[in-house]
Amino acid sequence: MVPSYLHLHNSGELKHRAQEARALLACCELCPRRCRVNRTAGELGLCRTGARAVVAGYEPHFGEEAPISGVAGSGTIFFSNCNLGCVFCQNHEISHDGVGIEVDSGQLAAMMISLQKQGCHNINLVTPSHVMPQILLALVAACERGLRIPLVYNSSGYDSLVGLALGRGVVDIYMPDFKFSSPASAKRFCKAADYPQVARAAIAEMFRQVGDLQLDDQGLAVRGLLVRHLVMPGGLAEAEEIFAFLADLSPETYVNVMEQYRPCFQAADYPPLDKPLSRQDFLRAVELARQQGLQRLEAGGVERLLARFLGGI
Repeated sequence: MVPSYLHLHNSGELKHRAQEARALLACCELCPRRCRVNRTAGELGLCRTGARAVVAGYEPHFGEEAPISGVAGSGTIFFSNCNLGCVFCQNHEISHDGVGIEVDSGQLAAMMISLQKQGCHNINLVTPSHVMPQILLALVAACERGLRIPLVYNSSGYDSLVGLALGRGVVDIYMPDFKFSSPASAKRFCKAADYPQVARAAIAEMFRQVGDLQLDDQGLAVRGLLVRHLVMPGGLAEAEEIFAFLADLSPETYVNVMEQYRPCFQAADYPPLDKPLSRQDFLRAVELARQQGLQRLEAGGVERLLARFLGGI
């Protein structure tokens, strides 16, 4: 399957969209924060990113979901800073402290080409919500240098419809988180009370653009939606609401029910997130996902563990 962005590039639309996107930086409303600062003039909003993207690193990554990592890895580009304020962030040096270097569109394009030459299955844009104009400008240059692998939009789920419109026909695979269903939890733990309603609207729009996850004959993702939910201590009721929403969107929604929560950053000050997730709660979350009708859950031992839990072994 030919990546979506190549069609736009060949028609000239990608370059036009990139230029229009860059103009949006002059009064930035790209994300739900709507800071309205002039990023082209060096003004900084909540994401603390100006006219240039900041990159913390890029590399083949083998820890993503199976259809994303494959055997050769996902070509991951980690963008610094974030439009959320998660107190439990496991990458707070990047998201909160902004560790990284500013890059121009040529340098960002070179990263994409380098990852493709290393054999990566896709270009995985991590935390891209606040830098879509910069990504589009780089993508134009990368296409001219021969980029031809799928583009993955790997976000927190706190995305605006304005920002997602820039990805229409460009992004092949959307891979958002869905963290919280409760405004109170979202306000307390990620400083955005509107996160649940924003995430629902964003994920519905992502699904509208790309549909259910499609795999090639090697089991690699080529197009579609993949949603992650990190199960948290005390979060089973919210997990069930999230799974119900995703199943209503489509029973074929590919969902990774994630087990790896551990207290990080400031979580010690925010009970119940000050404790690790119990195995029992994780297995219960997987059971809830199935009860809500979700049919495509990430593997990695989940099936076996669930069978043991339900069988009382």
